[in-house]
Amino acid sequence: MEERGAGDVVSGGLRWGDTNLVPDPAEQLQAFYLAGFEIETFERFPNTVGLMKGSCIALVQPTAAGLKLIGQPGWHVGEVLGVLVEQAGRKVFQAKSELVEATPERLAELEDFRREVDELMSPRA
Repeated sequence: MEERGAGDVVSGGLRWGDTNLVPDPAEQLQAFYLAGFEIETFERFPNTVGLMKGSCIALVQPTAAGLKLIGQPGWHVGEVLGVLVEQAGRKVFQAKSELVEATPERLAELEDFRREVDELMSPRA
C-alpha cells in the first residue's frame, strides 16, 4: 500500500485521512453540479449549501469528512425547504405557514432526488 500524507488528493475526489479515505467537499459539489444540480448559498446560513434539482432541495454542510446532509431533503417552497409532514391525515410539504400538497408525482420526484443525493454523497474510490 502506498503511503500518503494527510490532505493528499487521490482518485475519485477522496483524500487520505488518518487511516481512511474521506471525500473532498469541493469535488463532491462539483459532482453535484455536473449531475445537473443547482448549488445555492444562503446569507442567513453561511456554512450551509443548498443542492437543488427540479423542485427538490437538500441542505448540506462541508465538513472535514466531506459533505454532511442536514435533515432530510424536501420540496423547494418559496425560498426555503418544505419538509414532508402529515397534516389532517394527508401528506404535505410545509415551510413555515406555506403548504404544498405531497402528490404521488411529487413524492416520486423526491424519492428519485434522495436516491441521487445518496449516490453522489457516497465515497467513491
